[in-house]
Amino acid sequence: MKFSEKLKQAMQQLGVNQAQVVGMTGKSKGSISMYLNDKTVPSEQVQSDIAVSLGLDPDYFEQEETPVTFKPSKCEDGIPTLTVHEVAKLMHKHTNTIALGLQQGVFPWGYAIHTSEHRWSYFINAKRFAEIEGVI
Repeated sequence: MKFSEKLKQAMQQLGVNQAQVVGMTGKSKGSISMYLNDKTVPSEQVQSDIAVSLGLDPDYFEQEETPVTFKPSKCEDGIPTLTVHEVAKLMHKHTNTIALGLQQGVFPWGYAIHTSEHRWSYFINAKRFAEIEGVI
């Protein structure tokens, strides 16, 4: 199976869209679009990074059969996540510091979406956070 097909399959099974993959992986919208449209195939390292960002096994895209398997830490299905409060506690930072960093896009393990004038929705990938920060 092609990388593009595996990526689409993983996205469908995880219930995430292209914009969410961009935010979770830190790759550009153009790069993800090219991967999905089979215009280019990322290197093995980038494939591994994408898999980890999605909460999958690092060798997910190399496997012949690629069932989506992961162990959610805080959710019953989907990508394992952490709350802003949990991350702040783990990093010994104030909750507002973590929230602002997510809003500004400075953390590679999460992002924030501006949902209304004074409200934000946060996504923090627990597996990616653990790998990058060495915490949990």
